[in-house]
Amino acid sequence: MFSNLNKYKLILASNSPRRQELMKGLGVAFEVRTLPDLDESYPPILKGEKIPLYIAREKAAAYLPGMQADELIITADTIVWKDGEVLGKPADKAEAKKMLHTLSGGCHQVVTGVCLTTKEWQRGFTSVTDVKFAPLTEEVIDYYVENFSPLDKAGAYGIQEWIGYAGVESISGSYFNVMGLPIHKLYKELVKL
Repeated sequence: MFSNLNKYKLILASNSPRRQELMKGLGVAFEVRTLPDLDESYPPILKGEKIPLYIAREKAAAYLPGMQADELIITADTIVWKDGEVLGKPADKAEAKKMLHTLSGGCHQVVTGVCLTTKEWQRGFTSVTDVKFAPLTEEVIDYYVENFSPLDKAGAYGIQEWIGYAGVESISGSYFNVMGLPIHKLYKELVKL
């Protein structure tokens, strides 16, 4: 199926168990490689889709010096975009609860930027998914924050966890993008190589 990839050793540059799970589901051979303390800052003039694509490219640049000629590195970054603001990973439970209050009863966008990088070329793309949350009660927010892992997720939630079942009314776009990797778009890009 992916004979065109035989000339590459695929590297997923991510600690995210969700991204790793999605890559496994695609059925391609890959290894995970991570660097400590990657800078995920971005120029404040960037908005929306440009932010995660910029960060994915910067992550790729950090891996470039150590890459071998036959390696293809996949980097990604996901943000939650609500009313012109980025909701990243919360610093603590209080910030997670504040973020969930912000998302409650409204729509937001989940935007993922993905970069495919070799020593010779780079391709980047983004995926945007609109997510609508039902109004969330204080009890629902407290239950989620206390019993699940909102601190390692943009916007303080994982759609594949309890809060997704209980709180997400609808999505328009890729469900897997909300998990952190728009696997269908990635598949299309890999097939084109």
